[in-house]
Amino acid sequence: MIITVAAMGNEVAGHFGHCEQFIFFETDNGKIISEKAVANPGHRPGFLPNFLADNGTNVIISGGMGGGAVDIFNERGVEVITGATGLAKDAVEAFLRNELKSTGSVCNKHEHAHECGGHHH
Repeated sequence: MIITVAAMGNEVAGHFGHCEQFIFFETDNGKIISEKAVANPGHRPGFLPNFLADNGTNVIISGGMGGGAVDIFNERGVEVITGATGLAKDAVEAFLRNELKSTGSVCNKHEHAHECGGHHH
C-alpha cells in the first residue's frame, strides 16, 4: 500500500494543494518499507488527485483539503485523511496502527462547512 503525505519539509502540510512536496511511503504488513519525496508539480484544479492516484497512492494524508480534491480522490478509490499534523512519518505510522482518524476538515459546502475556517478558493 502507498500512503502519500502532503508535506512542508517533513511535516504534514496545512493545506493539500499548497504543500511543498508529496512524500510517498510504501508500506507492507503495517510497516514503512520505503519513502520518496516528489516536489509538488503545481496546483491546478483536478490535477493533483489524479497525479497521486496515477502514482499508486492508496491513502492521502493532509492537514486540510478542498472538497473538489476529496471528490476526485473518492472517485479514484483513494482514502482521504485530513486534520493530520506533525511529522509526516509519524502520521503514516499512526495510520498504520489505526490511530489516525480523519477529522473530516474539508473545505466544501455541505455538512462540514462550519469547520472550514474561512478558506476562500
